[in-house]
Formats: sequence, structure tokens, C-alpha cells
Amino acid sequence: MTVTPLAPVDTTPQEQPAWLSLKAAAQELRLLQVKDGSIPEPEHHAPAAELTVAITAAITELAPLFPHDAEYLRRTVTAFDAWRSSGFAVPDFLEPLLAFQPQQDRTDGLQHLVVFPMYTQNGSTSRLVEAVLIEVLWPEFIAELEAGAYSNGLFVPIRFLDFTEGYNTNSAVLFPETVAVSETPTFTWGAIFADREAARFRRVVRAAADITRLELPQDALELLDDQKLTEETFVMWDLIHDRTHMRGDLPFDPFMIKQRMPFFLYSLEELRCDLTAFRESVTIEKDEDASPEARKHAKLVQYAVIFDRIFRFSITGSRVRNYDGLGGQLLFAWMHQHRVLHWTDTELTIDWDEAADVVVALGEQIEQLYWRSIDRPKIAHWLAAYDLVSATVTPHPASVWAKGPDALELLGPPRGLTDAVLDDEFPLSMFFEALDRKMKPVIESTAGITADAA
Repeated sequence: MTVTPLAPVDTTPQEQPAWLSLKAAAQELRLLQVKDGSIPEPEHHAPAAELTVAITAAITELAPLFPHDAEYLRRTVTAFDAWRSSGFAVPDFLEPLLAFQPQQDRTDGLQHLVVFPMYTQNGSTSRLVEAVLIEVLWPEFIAELEAGAYSNGLFVPIRFLDFTEGYNTNSAVLFPETVAVSETPTFTWGAIFADREAARFRRVVRAAADITRLELPQDALELLDDQKLTEETFVMWDLIHDRTHMRGDLPFDPFMIKQRMPFFLYSLEELRCDLTAFRESVTIEKDEDASPEARKHAKLVQYAVIFDRIFRFSITGSRVRNYDGLGGQLLFAWMHQHRVLHWTDTELTIDWDEAADVVVALGEQIEQLYWRSIDRPKIAHWLAAYDLVSATVTPHPASVWAKGPDALELLGPPRGLTDAVLDDEFPLSMFFEALDRKMKPVIESTAGITADAA
């Protein structure tokens, strides 16, 4: 199978015939793979061999467009050749993964061709071959923040240029830990698609504001009208959120890797990081020494955190241990019970002059929980975390946890306590049940969304 040579240099990478050939071959190859990435059926090996040859030929044709990725792309071709020679056993792309280091050059507009067998979070759970063209998002004010108080050398904000089917989903991240490898390396970067986050936010918030009759402040309206502005806002939010997982008074492994615990613990960790981004944005907004761009976007981050959390997180996904959903419910209920958010006469209003202090106070409650729990046993921490959440969000009436420690089996292994948590331990309130019915088509329509569709 041959690949047409590169088109003229004024053609974008996604318009290159070689890219279109690579994408088509990857799409066909995915249909032959099973969950672990292998192709076990012997009758599929001949077509798979032809498809992998087409993929490597296309990568070779496209490589001159990405000189900064020369070694990575060379190793990718080698990995595909080795996979083919193995009879399409479980693929091992450790060598190309080690060579791909996008965090080392975060130049705004820098493009990458990424081809790996991998799963996509909130997309496919199978390690299928994915091909994606990406572009780095690195505004000057973000570079200044990262070089100062908000250092995060692992963070790579990106936007889509084009992608295969695994990203025609809700996935908005590109993480090295999703790649099929023979051994787990030290992970040195994590990439987040700010364009998908921004496009999804704009569509969802526009619809939710209309349904709830929420009158948005003028600067918040700008987010709904300007994709680029919203992308930059999400980059700032993600920069601070991402680094927070590794900072603070943490009673456990920052990312809670390989720890089996009740899903409300994950709710609090993700919400802690978002509320830290919120709090720091309040600080930056008031900092007269900060750049005008940083101060402007700091205010917008505050809107983004509140609106994305209460309008999208709360009602996205299933009700099975939905930790982000619970985090959104908790923020909404906290603001409502502290009387800065009102649902009156079927109209939603927010007292913006007081809202920031109330949101920051919730973050402080979570941070106090963490600080105290450094001195607590694991089960005592779990119970205290449940008390924090259930003080604001009402548990299911059938919950054993809601009955308190006397109803729980505290002398057995922690797994028993985790199993006792209901799949939907904190059901949606009547407000969110009604909102969910009206917003469901909008939420579902954002799968695979990019900036062009916002």
C-alpha cells in the first residue's frame, strides 16, 4: 500500500493525504483488535499486516512536518514493525512512549502527531490504535504563571486538529498511562484538550442558563461567545488544578493510585483541586502586580468552575459511583444552603458579590478534613469525609453509611466498608432531576465536540 507524498506546505497536517491514509488504516485496524490491543484471530493477521504497513508508511511521510518528534516517530515505526513480527500479540509501545516528551517544548501552536495503541478515558476502555493530531496551547500569560507561583512541568494543554474514533467520545485527555506498554515507566507529562473542555462548557452553560433563566454577568457571557477566551480560561484552571493533586496536607497518595476507597473520597479530591484553582484565581484577580491578562482570566476561571461543576458535572454520566457528579451536587447545595445561590419562582440567581467567599469556604472545609486526617486512621478519615459530604448533600434513605458507625462493620477489612457504599449513595435532588431531564440531549450532544462545533 502506498501513500501520496506530502501536500504543499500551506496545507494543514489534517489535510495531508498521508494523514488521511493513516487515519483510515487505523480505523480499520481497530476493528480487528480485542480489548488488550492484540489481534488473536489468525485470519485477521494478513489484513492487519497490510494496515500496519500503511500506518508506518504514512508516519514516515508525515515525519518531516514534526522534526521535534523525529526520534519518537522513528521508534513508533519500529514498534509497529515489532508488533507485526510478534503475530500481533499484546502491543508494547514503551520505547516510543519514552521518546515522546511534549512537556519539554510547550510552544504555543507547536503540533504533534500521536499514534499509540491506548484506551481513552471517558471513551474506549480497550487499548486500540489511536491516531491524533494535536496542537499545544501555551498563551504568554500562562507561561508567566507557570514560571512563577504555579509551576507545573508535567502539564501540557492542547487542542485537537483531528482524531480517530476513540476520541469521538467524551475523552478530553491524553495521558501516557493509557498506552499499551510492557512495563510501567515514570510518567512525565499529562495533556488536556482545552478546546474540547471549552466547547463543551459553552454549549452546556448556554443551554442551562436558558433553562434556569439565569442572568449571566457580562464577562461570563463573553465565555459563551469566544471559544479562544474560554480555551485560555480552561488552561489556567487546569494548570492550577493539576498541580494541586501533588500539593497540600495530603493524608494519602496524591492521585490515590491503586487505592480502593469509597467514591466520595474521589469526589472530595477532585473538588479540592477545583476549589484551589478557584481560590487562587480570586487571589490573582485582586493582585495588582499580576498581568492584566492573568487578572482577566482569573475572574473567568471562577465562573468556569462554578458553572461547569453545577451544570455539567452534576448530571453527566451514570449514577454508579459518579464522583464528579457528587462534587457538582455538593458545590450547588453548599452555595444554596449558604444563601448565595437561589432557586426561586423557577429562576436561578447567584449573589456574585458574596459567592466567592462561600465557595472558598467549602474548599477550606475540605482542606481542614485533609489536615486532620493526617493523624487519623484510614477508616476514621473515611467516616469524617462522609460526615462532611452528608452534612450538605442528603444520602439515600436506604444507606447504611448514613446510619453512622454503629451500623457499619468497622472491625473487618476496609473493602467491606467500600462495598457498603451504595452505587448512588447521594441521589440527585429534585432540582437536578428536573434539570437532568431537560439537559440530557444537550449533554449527550457534546460527545466528540471540538472548537468548530461549539
